[in-house]
Amino acid sequence: MSLPSPRHSFSEDAQGIAFGSFMAAVSVVLLTHLGFVTGQTAGLAILICYGTGWAFGPVFFVINLPFYWLGWKRFGPTFVAKSFLAVAILSALSMVLPEYLHFGETHPAVGAVLVGCLTGVGLIALFRHGSSLGGIGIVGLYVQDATGFRAGWVQLIFDACLFLVALSLRDPITVGWSFLGAVILNLTIAVNHRKDRYIA
Repeated sequence: MSLPSPRHSFSEDAQGIAFGSFMAAVSVVLLTHLGFVTGQTAGLAILICYGTGWAFGPVFFVINLPFYWLGWKRFGPTFVAKSFLAVAILSALSMVLPEYLHFGETHPAVGAVLVGCLTGVGLIALFRHGSSLGGIGIVGLYVQDATGFRAGWVQLIFDACLFLVALSLRDPITVGWSFLGAVILNLTIAVNHRKDRYIA
């Protein structure tokens, strides 16, 4: 007999979204310090920033705006409100944290693992509180509903294109370390965020 999944209280959701957004923001600071790239919507925002010199926070916030409509249709207003809040917090923190958080010389292997772990833990917290940070996952689910083409493949194809574009902005070694970080991120989520194993 399986136990019913408990509903989170308002304060628990607030803590979870704040924690997840903060972990992701720390990851973005380290990632950009190392000159890495990543996947999903955050990866697209980072590539735009590398190519233009614009700040990550505003770019990430604006990129996500079109996806809220899809999120509303697919998951409802509560998911959209929580995701909007998480994106806003991450965008703001990514602009504030560099004033207070500084990284010295960091080996790229250690940085890649740490970026993957920080982002993975942050996203798991957001997922478990009915929130998210990016629009590509929503697009993947939308495509899956409409065509049957798996959402995971949609995200994989998008990320592959991002990393190919990254080769024109970053050297192959840096892109390789970035890919390691993406692998660690996805493994962290795959192993630790399973509805058939965890109830909250």
